[in-house]
Amino acid sequence: MELDYDPRKRFGAHLAALRRKRGISQERLALESGLARSYLSGVERGLRNIALVNICILAQALDMQPSELLDFRTGA
Repeated sequence: MELDYDPRKRFGAHLAALRRKRGISQERLALESGLARSYLSGVERGLRNIALVNICILAQALDMQPSELLDFRTGA
């Protein structure tokens, strides 16, 4: 089955929107999560297929549940 959207792009756009809503830069989120800023940039641009463990790490750094990061139904 083929999707009619790219979940990497939707997830990335949603992550970027949540990060900006909290007033956090990519660099700060990278430092707080322990993930490389270049990796985070690739995730936000929909170029990286993020692992579940990294979703959990980012959720913790953003002080939210992983499910909130995965709720990108209305994303780009």
